[in-house]
Amino acid sequence: MSHHATALDEGGAMPGAASGGSWTDRLDRGLAATVEGAAALIVLAEIAILLAGVTARYVFHAPLVWSDELASILFLWLSMLGAVVALRRGEHMRMTGLVSRVGPTTRALLETLAITAPIAFLAMILHPALDYAMEEQFIVTPALEISNAWRAAALPTGLGLMAVVALIRLMRMRNLRITLAAVALTAAVTVAFWLAGPLLKPLGQANLVIFFVGVVAACVFGGVPIAFSFALATFGYLALTTSTPLLVMVGRLDEGMSHLILLAVPLFVFLGLLIEMTGMARAMIQFLASLLGHVRGGLSYVLIGAMYLVSGISGSKIADMAAIAPVLFPEMKKRGAPPGDLVALLSATGAQTETIPPSIVLITIGSVTGVSIAALFAGGLLPAVVLGAALCAVVWWRYRHEDLSHIRRPPASEIARLAVAALPAILLPFVIRAAVVEGVATATEVSTIGIAYSTLMGLLVYRQFDWARLKPMLIETASLTGAIIFIVGCATAMAWGLTQSGFSRALALWMADIPGGGYGFLAISIVAFIILGSVLEGIPAIVLFGPLLFPIARDAGVHEVHYAMVVIFAMGIGLFAPPFGVGYYGACAISKVSPDEGLKHIWGYVAALLVGLIVVAAIPWISTGFLPY
Repeated sequence: MSHHATALDEGGAMPGAASGGSWTDRLDRGLAATVEGAAALIVLAEIAILLAGVTARYVFHAPLVWSDELASILFLWLSMLGAVVALRRGEHMRMTGLVSRVGPTTRALLETLAITAPIAFLAMILHPALDYAMEEQFIVTPALEISNAWRAAALPTGLGLMAVVALIRLMRMRNLRITLAAVALTAAVTVAFWLAGPLLKPLGQANLVIFFVGVVAACVFGGVPIAFSFALATFGYLALTTSTPLLVMVGRLDEGMSHLILLAVPLFVFLGLLIEMTGMARAMIQFLASLLGHVRGGLSYVLIGAMYLVSGISGSKIADMAAIAPVLFPEMKKRGAPPGDLVALLSATGAQTETIPPSIVLITIGSVTGVSIAALFAGGLLPAVVLGAALCAVVWWRYRHEDLSHIRRPPASEIARLAVAALPAILLPFVIRAAVVEGVATATEVSTIGIAYSTLMGLLVYRQFDWARLKPMLIETASLTGAIIFIVGCATAMAWGLTQSGFSRALALWMADIPGGGYGFLAISIVAFIILGSVLEGIPAIVLFGPLLFPIARDAGVHEVHYAMVVIFAMGIGLFAPPFGVGYYGACAISKVSPDEGLKHIWGYVAALLVGLIVVAAIPWISTGFLPY
């Protein structure tokens, strides 16, 4: 679900691009090689540690008491170093809808502000982060019996490296006048807020609107990465309107990034890249195409089915789409399908498959709300079928007159051959789910079983394993992990600030007064999360509002798994529907189709998703009927 930053125009330079042999270029390349190499090694180490833990506990009945603790220490380092890699590559999630619509000069200024604003935050938070790491040295970890400073040092190290990376990017901007203007504007706004501190304190709850609506909206719509938008608003609110030590904000950042369940994020992202590299995704799609390719709209049905299956493996929607679009789209275009319709359906399936385990959004909900991950995994399969059926109805209507006279229907022998080839790939989602249900591995560990399975299949069955691609895949995994987990940390700190202000109590009272009981609460939640999904993306919205709204849902009589499914689909529709949904632009980028081409086709699919969502919201059994209790 990551949305890559757009390339800078004549006002700046491409993130991470080396333009010559200057000292900044040499420093950038040396820093990149060091940080990317370390992050890639940590991803490998995490896979090895968790797989060893599963093997020792399940096979040898001798659990490794230190494995989770070491994995947790390394995970914070992975998240922070990954955030450094993501910042250097311009891969932190950000909203570029407004930035891409303004003139070249204004756009160049906004792109430069998207660098100077994070620098301002990093400069202000670095000292509290160092203090926090020093405080943690007195705590000894229970299993390894080492100082917790070894883990906490990841925070000031990562924040300091991000500051260096951002400064290098700033120095390599080509337009000095715009760069100086951005630096001056950032400094002026920072000083103005600091001088206004005595005036802000007496305003009380109005500060919530100033910082958590005004500052966040200005930063997000201005193209500042979402994580830094949250961080700047939270830092400003705590520093200027409360007496809270800023050490506490660093602690909340640490807390948000340290949920062990979130370790599933990098492992499932890597697994998604692995199934594409080993040819498993291609084998699965070729088999589905042989079954349905001769039916009107058949390859569109294959796209819906393939996204359903692959979403059960990968944790990243971008990885899902990248595995499927290059395999299916050339044949679909050959059959006369409009490219705009293909990208519209691809985007719609992104929203449809958000609840299929082991979705990162499901794992995030479990980590921040305390809802059982196993229950979320069990509850997510059928609701996605309902929305898939709604999409299939639109496909049937649109392709009911398709001419298939030139399409060859493959003989049964060819279908059988493709089925045999695809069987190991089709079995993977079931292997993963069986491992969780049977208690072989936790939701965090199960991805390592999938990685081991995919590696063996790639080496022994498909004979396709490109060792040269392994390091870039590990670095990509670290970058996406850093972008996601840093948002979770910043959103956790922001949620803590909102909670301490009394906002959660006010929200709870307002939501509890909505007429219509549970269904009234679901209706207002659908509207709210479609809007939140289009602006914030799923994970930050869940981290911010999940802990506040799930208890209210329980009080309103809505089952927490049912509520999770409704909320995830609502956010998915917001995320993948234009004009604001960044997931839609991600689908266009992968498909190499102009966003304008998909606009006239997507609204039928969005309407189908809304109908499916209303059905899921109205019938709780769809979400809860197969729960294990």
